[in-house]
Order: sequence, then structure tokens, then C-alpha cells
Amino acid sequence: MDELITIASDGLTASINPLGAELWSLTDAQGRELMTDADPRWWTGHAPLLFPFVGRSRGDSYRLGGQDYPMPQHGFARRMAFAQVEHLSESVTFRLEANAVTRAVYPFDFRLDMQFAVAGATLMMTATVMNRGEADMPFSFGYHPAFAWPLPYGGAADAHVVEFEKAEPAPIRKVGDEPGLIARESVPSPVEDNVLTPSHAMFEGDALIWDEMESHSLLWGVPGQTRLKIDFPDTPWLGLWQKPGAHYLCVEPWAGMADLVGFEGDVWEKQGIMRLLPGDERRFRMDVTLVDV
Repeated sequence: MDELITIASDGLTASINPLGAELWSLTDAQGRELMTDADPRWWTGHAPLLFPFVGRSRGDSYRLGGQDYPMPQHGFARRMAFAQVEHLSESVTFRLEANAVTRAVYPFDFRLDMQFAVAGATLMMTATVMNRGEADMPFSFGYHPAFAWPLPYGGAADAHVVEFEKAEPAPIRKVGDEPGLIARESVPSPVEDNVLTPSHAMFEGDALIWDEMESHSLLWGVPGQTRLKIDFPDTPWLGLWQKPGAHYLCVEPWAGMADLVGFEGDVWEKQGIMRLLPGDERRFRMDVTLVDV
């Protein structure tokens, strides 16, 4: 493990691992942990960044210009060392740039900057993807943070709910019969009006996936106790996931998604793929705020 980089406000302390620019810890003013315990029985991840693709590509590869390139699930950024380009008491910015290793599997001249900043009771995370090359760049991006379940503010695990900002009646997607790929058929939403009461059993078939989202914000925790308000203004889709029985819930805002079962197209036909023109950039924000509502 690389040495963690810490930033702090009067309300929150965040610790980030430069390997993957991964948020490893988020604690409140009393030092209570708001993220996963990373118990190796379940999952040792904390909050990987998903780039240049979200989810699994069929056959763990994608096709570009008639050529197949290998690509691990959720891309390569989470396994690569980011350079630290700025570190202040309440903010830090990490950077990953194209190199010989990345170009072998993703032949684009990209830059990914990841900024973490704390102010009061809010952690602000901003990813900036830049195309520094001369060709249009296909990409997707997602967050994958694992928050404590239960949170350290009282109430049993089964009293925790996900409260969306709006009603979410649309059907959802789940993983299909090809591991890691999305079923073509949707299933009825488990959300009642705007409230989901998660259970470990819900995740026995992997993630719950919303590809018709009305909300760009949600609350996680026990109503009447301190909760986490999670804002994701720049990502249209959402995944919720855990290894059944673990002490976390991953709240995953996505701009992009795994391939559909049976997908045979090229990269430009992947679900949610974005086209970044030469010289352009795209930002993705995710904020986490402690609230008493």
C-alpha cells in the first residue's frame, strides 16, 4: 500500500491512496469511519475509479478499428499509480496520464485528474477527463465508493434506507447469465416511491442497476439519524452493490455501463460510451455530505 494522503476540514477527514487515486477512509469530526471496513472475507476495495470503461467488456476486450484490445473489468485506472500534483490542507489533486502501458491497451492520449476537497461536512470529488490527442476518444467513467452499512450513528443495519430525491418507478437492470454483463431484460424496481430498503439478499445476483434515473441525489442511512447525502449531478446511471453479508453498500454513479449479454459491436456501440473530441475535457462530480434529516 502506498502512503495515504490526508486532507481535513473541521467536519471531515479524507485519506486517499495514490494507487488508483482511491478514497480509503472518510471520518467525521469524532473520528467515526463512514466507509467500508475492507474485510478481506468480502472485498478489500474502498472506492475504485472506473476508467476508461465502466463495468466488464464482453470477453474482457473491446474492438476498435477492427482490432481487439484487452481491458479488465472497470478499466485500468484503479490499478495504476497517480502522480500527486497539488496538496493543500483541505484538497489534493492526483493525475494519471497516458503512457506506454496504457497505450498498449487504450491507444489514446488522455489525462485523468482526480481532485478531492473537504469543506465543513462535505467531501467533493471531481474527475476531469481530457483528450490530449488528435483522434476522437471513446470513454466512460464511474465512481465506486463503499459506505459503511451500518453507519456509526445508531440504528440497525436493516433500518438503513436509500432515499432518492425523486420517485424511481422505472424498471432496473441486473447482471445476466454472462458474468459481469448486463441482462437485456429489465426487472421491476424494488424502490417504493423514492425509498429502497436494501437487504443482503438483494445482492445475491450482483448489482442493482438504474439506467432510467430521475434522481441525481440520494440519502443513505437511518431516517432520523445522521445520514450521508450523496450528490452525482454529472452521471445518468447508478449501481448499488455489495458482497452479500458485508458491512458496506457501494453507491456507484456511472456515466457508462458494462456490455449487454451477447454484445458483439465495436467500442462506439458500447452502452453509454462518450465521445471526447481532441482538446476537450469532461468533468464528473460526486459530493458526500453529513446531514441531519
